[in-house]
Amino acid sequence: MLAFIVFYGLDRVATVPPTLALCRETFGPAAAVVFGWVYASHQLGAAFAALGAGLVRDALGSYDAAWYGGAVLCVLGAAFSVAIRRRPVGPTGS
Repeated sequence: MLAFIVFYGLDRVATVPPTLALCRETFGPAAAVVFGWVYASHQLGAAFAALGAGLVRDALGSYDAAWYGGAVLCVLGAAFSVAIRRRPVGPTGS
């Protein structure tokens, strides 16, 4: 459990700077507001995932289905992340 906590903590913090940079690159001056919405939607998603896991546990008596569902969502998220393409930057940097 300790190894999971350390890995998850490092993994969670490691995603914030690239997400903020992507928001800043895409939305310019509005990046702070967009990042706020991204962060808020992340928290809502986590709350719904916890609720869903609890409902699965109540219905099936085990968290196994919730773990497998989370794994599938992680794979989908990774696929969507890989699908993000950057636009070429012109010679003036814009």
